Amino acid sequence: MTRLTYDLYLDHLRNESQRFRVALADCDFDTRVPSCPDWNAADLLWHLGADVQDFWAWILEHRPDGPDGYPELVRPDSRAGLFEAFDAATARLSTALASVGPDERAWTWSTDQTAGFIGRRQAHEALIHRLDAELTAGSLTEIDPALAADGVHECLAVMYGGSPAWGTFTPAEGLLRFDLTDVDQSVWVRLGQFTGTDPDSGKEYDEPDIDVVADPGADPDAVVAAPAGSMDAWLWHRGDDEGVTVTGDRTVYDRFAALVTAPIN
Repeated sequence: MTRLTYDLYLDHLRNESQRFRVALADCDFDTRVPSCPDWNAADLLWHLGADVQDFWAWILEHRPDGPDGYPELVRPDSRAGLFEAFDAATARLSTALASVGPDERAWTWSTDQTAGFIGRRQAHEALIHRLDAELTAGSLTEIDPALAADGVHECLAVMYGGSPAWGTFTPAEGLLRFDLTDVDQSVWVRLGQFTGTDPDSGKEYDEPDIDVVADPGADPDAVVAAPAGSMDAWLWHRGDDEGVTVTGDRTVYDRFAALVTAPIN
C-alpha cells in the first residue's frame, strides 16, 4: 500500500480534530460514549486534547528519551474551559508536527522512533475519536477513503500486529487478504505466534498474533472485503460488519477475529 505524505497526515489531523470538535459542540457532556462506555462526552473531549494531543506535542517539542516528565494538564471544570484546552492542544500539536521533518527522531511507544510515526498515528487517532464523538452525538459523517485505507493498514500492522524489539513473530498457517473495494487496495495478514519476555515487566508471552506482510503471490485462505471507511471503522469497533463480506476458509477468519475482539481506546 502507498502511505500518505507527512503533510497530508497533518492536514487530516487538523480536519478530523475540527470535525471532532463540531460533533461535540452541542452535545450533552453527560452523554455516554457508545464505543468507549467508561467515558462521557466531556471525558472524550479531555482525552483527545490533553491525554493525546498535548502529550505528543510535548514529546515533539522536548524530545525526551521516554514519556516521564510530561507535566500533565489540570482538567478545567467548565464546558468552555474544556473546549479551550482542546483547541490549545490541537494547535500545539499541529505546530509541533509542522516544525519538524518526518524522519527526525522522537520517542514513541513503537519500534518506529520518528516524528513521522507520530504524525501518522495522530491523524488516525483524531479520525477514530471523531467517530466516537459522532456516535455520541448520534450523527455519523463520511470517512475520507484514502485516509481510511491507510488506517486499515495501520490498525492491522501497528495497533493489532507488530512485534516489539524484544519479541519474535513466527509465521503459521493462515493467510488473509483485506480488500478495500472503493480504493482498489489490499492488505495481507499472516497468522502466527508471538513469543518473548518483556524486559520491563518480566512478563513472558507465547500467544497467537498477526503480522501484516507484502503480497506473497499466493492465494489467501480467506478474503475480507469492504469499502475502506467501513473496514477501518469495523476494525476499530466503531462500526458494525454491515457491508463487510468474508469468503474462503471460515476457520482462518475466526482465528483472526478472535485476535481483534478487544476494542482500542
